[in-house]
Amino acid sequence: MEINWSILFALETVGTIAFASSGAMVAIHKNLDLLGVIVLGVTTAVGGGMIRDIIIGRIPPSLFINPVYVLMALVTVIILFLIIRFHNYLMSGTYLLVYDRIMNFFDAVGLGAFTVVGIDTAVNSGFGDYHFLAAFLGVITGVGGGILRDIMAAQTPYVLCKHVYACASIAGALLYIALLDRISDDAAMIICSAVVVAIRLLAARYRWNLPTATGKPYKGDESE
Repeated sequence: MEINWSILFALETVGTIAFASSGAMVAIHKNLDLLGVIVLGVTTAVGGGMIRDIIIGRIPPSLFINPVYVLMALVTVIILFLIIRFHNYLMSGTYLLVYDRIMNFFDAVGLGAFTVVGIDTAVNSGFGDYHFLAAFLGVITGVGGGILRDIMAAQTPYVLCKHVYACASIAGALLYIALLDRISDDAAMIICSAVVVAIRLLAARYRWNLPTATGKPYKGDESE
C-alpha cells in the first residue's frame, strides 16, 4: 500500500487517531463492550470522510479502497481499550477531570485536521470553484463522525449544543477558502487547522456558547 507522506497525510493521521480516541473513550465511558468500543471509535474516525465522499459521488468511499485510516483507528481503539481494561482507576475520581480535558483536546485536534482535509479533498476533486460546497464538505468531514458517534451513543450530538463546536469548523473552513491561491496549500492547512483547534479549546475553556431561545444554558454544561 503506497502512502503519500505529505502534510495532508500527517493531518489525516492526527485527525484519525484523535477522533478514534474520542469515539473509543465515549464508548468506554458508556460501558460498551469491545465491539461497541471498536464501532464507535472507527465510526468517529472515518464517518465524516465517508459522508463527504458520498456527497461528491466518490463511490465506494475511500475508506473501503484505502483502509489505512480504518486500521489506524482500529489500532488506536484497541490500545485505549486495553489501557482502561487493565487500569480501571483511570475512569474514576480525579481522573475523570483529566478524561474531560483529553476529550476536549482530541475533539479539537480532530476537528481542525479533518476540516482542512475535507476542503482539500473537495478542491482536488474539482470542486474548488464551488466555495460553499467546499466549505460544507470541510465542515461535514470535521463534524460528521462525531455526529454519528453521538447518535449511536444515544446522546445529543455535540455539534448541536456545545461550545461553538461547528462554528469553529466553519471559521476554519471559511479562512481556508479565503487563503486558497494566496499562500501555499501546506501553510493554509496548518494555519486553518490551528485556528479551529484554538477556537475549540478557548470555547471549552471559557464556555463560549451560541444563545438559546430560552436564554438558559444547555442543561449538560453543569456536568462538564
